[in-house]
Amino acid sequence: MSNTTLTHLEQIKANSRHLRGTIEEGLNDPVTGAISDDDNKLLKFHGSYQQDDRDIRDERRKQKLEPAYSFMIRARLPGGVVTPDQWLVFDDIASTYAGRGLRITTRQTFQWHGVIKRDLKPTMQAINKAMATTIAACGDVNRQVVSSVNPLLSSQHQLVQDWAQKLSDHFIPRTRAYHEIWLDGEKITDEPEVEPIYGDLYLPRKFKIGIAIPPTNDIDVFAQDLGLIAIIENDVLLGFNVAIGGGMGATHGDDTTYPRLGSLIGFVEPEQLIAIAEGVVTLQRDHGNRQERQHARLKYTIDNHGLDWFKDQLEARTGITLLPVRSYQFDQNGDRYGWEQGEDGQWHLGLYIESGRLWDEGGLQLQTGIREIARIHKGEFRMTCNQNLVISNVKAKDRNKIDKLVVQYGLDGYKQQSGIRRHSIACVALPTCGLAMAESERYLPELLPKLEALLDQHGLANEPIVLRLSGCPNGCSRPYLGEIALVGRAPGRYDLRLGANYTGERLNVTYRQNIDEAEILNTLDSLFGAYALERQHNEKFGDFLVRSKAIPAPTQKLIPIVLAAVV
Repeated sequence: MSNTTLTHLEQIKANSRHLRGTIEEGLNDPVTGAISDDDNKLLKFHGSYQQDDRDIRDERRKQKLEPAYSFMIRARLPGGVVTPDQWLVFDDIASTYAGRGLRITTRQTFQWHGVIKRDLKPTMQAINKAMATTIAACGDVNRQVVSSVNPLLSSQHQLVQDWAQKLSDHFIPRTRAYHEIWLDGEKITDEPEVEPIYGDLYLPRKFKIGIAIPPTNDIDVFAQDLGLIAIIENDVLLGFNVAIGGGMGATHGDDTTYPRLGSLIGFVEPEQLIAIAEGVVTLQRDHGNRQERQHARLKYTIDNHGLDWFKDQLEARTGITLLPVRSYQFDQNGDRYGWEQGEDGQWHLGLYIESGRLWDEGGLQLQTGIREIARIHKGEFRMTCNQNLVISNVKAKDRNKIDKLVVQYGLDGYKQQSGIRRHSIACVALPTCGLAMAESERYLPELLPKLEALLDQHGLANEPIVLRLSGCPNGCSRPYLGEIALVGRAPGRYDLRLGANYTGERLNVTYRQNIDEAEILNTLDSLFGAYALERQHNEKFGDFLVRSKAIPAPTQKLIPIVLAAVV
């Protein structure tokens, strides 16, 4: 594609000198708390978004002040693994630079919100000193590689975590722009810089990779651009089933945009994985839609060209013939809570963290509690794609000390919580997300007690039901895989979507559009009542809605498609 036909955003990337732009000059401009729109597009590749506080935007406009600009920073932490020493540094960054606490994201990493411009560089440097980075945590590149939690429950699970790290390392951009801008690295002026995987334009849109370990689909593997299902038999990692083209984003009122489950195309042995992954990424680089950004994800590339075409191209490009899909089975897509012991005798404690918000509020001292645990913990912390936290690799003799701190700081809520609360996640949304149309993270604490009251009336208080809240249709909380999902349309108004399955292998459908809380609760009350009376043994809520024809048949259901190919 010649530069004369590039869209504005593609032109920005092409002229950016491999992601440099004028970011450094913008950081040094004392007149404004913002950077330019063009540089903000490039800043995403460095792991940060410019935002402003929408709660006070109108008031500042009346006062003839610019918006209250600040920046979100996201870490790149493959598989969500953090050492106690890193945790303490990240906690200190939150206390020193961020507006409020730590957030665990739906991609198994940290976000810091509310960092003002003059603190961006010190924050990046502090993250780097903790042996972590933010590069390519956002932007049109392969982002955070996610992996099933608790890989140390077996030696083969550790291998899967190692593959998450290898994939992450392989797809980090090669530009030195990050080191020059944030880490005061030496500027290269005469040596040509090459991006061997991404090229000068990088990818058309973001790209996501995730690895699941059956029987738990805790990463929602079919929501990934490249989803990998680890096949382990007799404690041996045989390889990975490969699914391509998953994606959650959509646009209200535009039927040409849609969520999509990844399509299984075959099986690869471990030594073939990097080549296959690079083949998928570079095919998307070369054939993805660079003219219409809303149609630029891999799912549209596949649907436009055809799955068979893409698979043929992948095999030709890599010289690898994909093998038939191996048999597997998922039984859930949530997290496990409480203590679990691994094969090596080490223990792992799963904690529920509502919306991933680790801060001190309302009598709970979650941020302080984990800080105190990090000071005595000798293992690791593992974040989950459901915004929860696992205190991992605890010796039996240390469990009691950790349990006392968990109780002291209010981290033991997982012991009493309802089934729907334990399976709920919400995106950040207002007031900082520029895409948000409605509340999500701030609404969840208000909504959950009302849903719990309804479920309790019908004897369903302990029933595990997957609930997802999203402030917009972009889908960061993977709402299209919720048995119940609310997708924001306007303040206080949502689309109610129903009928995904409990294992993350079927999309839900829109049941009601643009409704308020009263109608949401009335609708769910009726459906909960029917579910309590008419469900079959062990039947999950989403499956009941489909079987009873309470909702229209989903348009994309994975299981029948997959079973035909499984050997």
